[in-house]
Amino acid sequence: MNVLPCSINTLKGLYDISGVEVGQHLYWQIGGFQVHAQVLITSWVVIAILLGSVTIAVRNPQTIPTNGQNFFEYVLEFIRDLSKTQIGEDYGPWVPFIGTMFLFIFVSNWSGALLPWKIIQLPHGELAAPTNDINTTVALALPTSVAYFYAGLTKKGLGYFGKYIQPTPILLPINILEDFTKPLSLSFRLFGNILADELVVVVLVSLVPSVVPIPVMFLGLFTSGIQALIFATLAAAYIGESMEGHH
Repeated sequence: MNVLPCSINTLKGLYDISGVEVGQHLYWQIGGFQVHAQVLITSWVVIAILLGSVTIAVRNPQTIPTNGQNFFEYVLEFIRDLSKTQIGEDYGPWVPFIGTMFLFIFVSNWSGALLPWKIIQLPHGELAAPTNDINTTVALALPTSVAYFYAGLTKKGLGYFGKYIQPTPILLPINILEDFTKPLSLSFRLFGNILADELVVVVLVSLVPSVVPIPVMFLGLFTSGIQALIFATLAAAYIGESMEGHH
């Protein structure tokens, strides 16, 4: 008798929790949608940096690469090697996807440490690295999930779903749960590390504003690059796993 009211109250409680916000945020109303303006602004800046850098470096490609062209060719080779290592011989079509993820996350993470976001005053809230917001990391993790499902279905057809009952049908619930936890782990790992890094720097600057925060900032740059590499490596590994069917 009381099962239905309890279920309704539980769903209402979850809905109330979903409306909880931490800090202040600036929102824009676009059509019938309310969007997080801070994330959009910083994401556009990151995209502009990437597009501008690539345009300047390779607008006049040379047979003997210049410094800028040589750097981007090295980055491309690095991404291709990473994709080939994790995906296998069919890595070619996935290089743009893995490269986009790696470069966007890398520049986003570094922007939080190198760009003076805090001096830009907003009516509400403040600017920070795009990956400092859970909405961005989830938005990066979800296409990764779609990508490895697409890769598996393209390679194996409906036979792809046979992996859920391997090595035994008893593991079906666990194998299904694994696919739901992959985007969660990707998004929360990236979000948690970037947020923690920026909080540590802010606290140290407020306590010891002279010298101590500098080594921590350099350490933050290193860990930010590592987080971008981890995200791209795991994304490629998930795609390779779905295509080959190994764990």
